[in-house]
Amino acid sequence: MKSGKDARYSIRVSLIFLTIFLLLVSGYAGTATYLNGENPVFLNLTALFVISILIVGALWTWMLRRQAAGFMNALDGMVDRAIHGREQLTHFDETSLSSLEHKLLRYIEITKANKQHLETEKNTIKELISDISHQTKTPLSNILLYSQLLAETPDLGGDTRLLLDQIEAQADKLEWLITSLIKLSRLETGMITLHSEVKPVLATLTSALSHIYTRAENKGIGIQLECDPVTAARHDHKWTSEALFNLLENAVKYTNPGGSIRIVAESNEMFTRIDISDTGIGIGKDELEHIFKRFYRGHSVREVEGIGIGLYLARKIISIQGGFITAASEPGQGTKLSIFLPQL
Repeated sequence: MKSGKDARYSIRVSLIFLTIFLLLVSGYAGTATYLNGENPVFLNLTALFVISILIVGALWTWMLRRQAAGFMNALDGMVDRAIHGREQLTHFDETSLSSLEHKLLRYIEITKANKQHLETEKNTIKELISDISHQTKTPLSNILLYSQLLAETPDLGGDTRLLLDQIEAQADKLEWLITSLIKLSRLETGMITLHSEVKPVLATLTSALSHIYTRAENKGIGIQLECDPVTAARHDHKWTSEALFNLLENAVKYTNPGGSIRIVAESNEMFTRIDISDTGIGIGKDELEHIFKRFYRGHSVREVEGIGIGLYLARKIISIQGGFITAASEPGQGTKLSIFLPQL
């Protein structure tokens, strides 16, 4: 669109200069003829002068256009070689094109150096994450194992058993936190690649619900799912299911016993929308914009078990797939989280 406007502007400018040039030449010839009369020799000289000026002007214009076209072709070839990594010209001279090529070469070298530096840092982070995952897994497993073995001892007192239950609960919490942070780090550093494809979302929703249904049933929370089997979206089944699980887990956690959760999925021309609505405690307007931040927890839920990473991880998973999440809520009126997944 912009190149078409530039072309039309160039044509208009050329026509204006051509008109001015013709007016000046014809004005000079007419004035000279008027002042010197109708002398045949003078008229012939004037006509020859006008024709010569027109020819020189046409040649000059043609040369300028040719030079401009040559410069643009050379520039296009230079950029094309840079894009495809082919060798650049190295016989520099004092022309503007050579100076531009030299600067382009320097820019490419700097870009390559930065890319290599980033790749080195990325590999270092990958190794660090792998080390953390490996080094923390064994101690946590041992803590859980020893806690379970101690809990099976028959002569434990009530206080001791309570402390063991707390140790086991905190170990489970720590294991979940480390696992979530490792997943998040792998997503952010590109270690994990999501394989999105167009498929029905019902199976993904069912998978997420299967991991949360028992908790909801224990609290007496009813779950209603409305999703046409043919409703589809471009998404990664495994990771989208995890994002949905995080949202559903929050819905169950912050909904009082006897409440309800409603899940509705529907498609339009661009996105498939999945609404998760609950009858929970709700979120204040001043906190609504912060709930997707890492480790953020609202003032009214500080006493409820949680870390504040589930919503952040869910938004990260959805955004990597080209989607987004919105939230609407009122204190005491429940919360509605909407996931938008692309159709194509």
